[in-house]
Amino acid sequence: MDKVYIIFWTQSGNTGAMASAIGEGVKEAGKEVVFLSPSEASVEELKELPAFAMGCPAMGAEVLEESEMEPFVEEIEKYVSGKKLALFGSFGWGDGEWMRNWVDRMTSAGAQVIGNEGIIAQEMPGDEEISMCKEIGKTLAGI
Repeated sequence: MDKVYIIFWTQSGNTGAMASAIGEGVKEAGKEVVFLSPSEASVEELKELPAFAMGCPAMGAEVLEESEMEPFVEEIEKYVSGKKLALFGSFGWGDGEWMRNWVDRMTSAGAQVIGNEGIIAQEMPGDEEISMCKEIGKTLAGI
């Protein structure tokens, strides 16, 4: 895979910072990174890829953002079987339930979530979360 796709939605910039760190890992591994919002992403193109990353913060009662990200995930869910996915996002309160539900959803659809869990950060990602994001970028670049 010469390009690694990172599809994400961000409101405050925290999930965007995580996407940037994943992109840094991809570049460090010598691959090109493509950042897209859910509305820019082509499901047709993504369903041909062996792996990609998706990011979204927790919204409301710990759910995915409902106007852009949820419809995108609902559509791509039909095509993730056999793919390796990196999931990431930030949250302001709660305990990460939205990410556990998202991981379960993608796993139930037949995807392999890299590391068997998503990367989450409470508010702005710290050094540990940034490091984890860079590593997952390198992993994606190696697929």
